[in-house]
Amino acid sequence: MSNLTLVLGGARSGKSRFAETLARQHGGPRTYIATAEAFDEEMRQRIARHRAQRAGDGWVTIESILDPASALPGEGLVLLDCVTVWLGNLMHHGRDITSEVASLCAALEACPAQVILVSNEVGLSIVPENAMARRFRDEQGLANQSFAAIADNVYFIAAGLPLKLKG
Repeated sequence: MSNLTLVLGGARSGKSRFAETLARQHGGPRTYIATAEAFDEEMRQRIARHRAQRAGDGWVTIESILDPASALPGEGLVLLDCVTVWLGNLMHHGRDITSEVASLCAALEACPAQVILVSNEVGLSIVPENAMARRFRDEQGLANQSFAAIADNVYFIAAGLPLKLKG
């Protein structure tokens, strides 16, 4: 596996499952950087379900809702899931998305561990009806372009099927 792999797809496309399958091929330590922040009961249940799915599978989980770059380990394999939720967190907390994405890109390029990023492709649908949703869609597309530019491998997942775009 190359140093940086980006896995893109829509909601429930199978992107996380594909990324976890790639990660299981790594024999060394595996770190899961989770970016979800629980704002309501449904999200708390979703996070608990994801934790339970990884339990006993050799993962060290680090929850980092705003600064995943600081959680990158110096060895092994890292699965960061997901960039889309992280961007939503940045918007919610009023952070500068452009500089945060640039900082994460720099950290990824310097990271000696193998990294798999999971991110949604949100630009394949209709134009959102409100300014905030349009801004999010635009920021997500720009972030995906930044990560794809530095990635060794890029996959697009649709209906659980991977399509290799780069690498």
